[in-house]
Amino acid sequence: MRIVKEAEIRRNEILDAAEELFGQKGFDGTSTGDILGKVGIARGTLYYHFKSKEDIMDALIERTNANILGAAQHIAADKSIPVIDRILRVVMALNISGGNGSSTEIMEHIHKPQNALMHQKIQKAIISGVPPILTPIICEGIEQGIFNTQYPYECMEMVVIYANTIFDDDMVEMTDEVRMSRVLAFISNVERLLGAESGSLMSVMQMFGNGEEARDEDGE
Repeated sequence: MRIVKEAEIRRNEILDAAEELFGQKGFDGTSTGDILGKVGIARGTLYYHFKSKEDIMDALIERTNANILGAAQHIAADKSIPVIDRILRVVMALNISGGNGSSTEIMEHIHKPQNALMHQKIQKAIISGVPPILTPIICEGIEQGIFNTQYPYECMEMVVIYANTIFDDDMVEMTDEVRMSRVLAFISNVERLLGAESGSLMSVMQMFGNGEEARDEDGE
């Protein structure tokens, strides 16, 4: 058990060092030698845990996914937060691109054409992991009379798949103006999908830095 624990600790030390270096120097600008030097281990020890630098990036993505989904689950379980605010906080917790330099580097690496498979892994994790987190909140909203739908899970699945596709710059290119129009239409349609009062989900616009503008436009 001690050997297994020590191996896990060493593996995380390598990942921590790589994450910091990727954030500082970029994935392409970081060599395995840089990682070895930061951790203070021999090359054989590194290759015992990871076959390549790409393998390290894969492991970082998996760890990042687990951390983000874990944070989202923690927020989702806090029933002291009102339903709509909790949905907003969960979605914001899932926004990896708003994180630190290393998270940004991870996302930039994922979106490179040669990393299409890695990108697909992230999308699969989001589509399978997010609806089960959001569905219980929607069910609470139904009980409180905020939402009215017989298909809470399916609604969240459709919302996540649409958002994960349309708002992915690799999938759909659009100007800021078109993007904002799509966001407003998206929120309006989600309200209809959930049977929510018109305008009740406009606080979601906070994620896009245009909350007040959207509410002003909606009220005109």
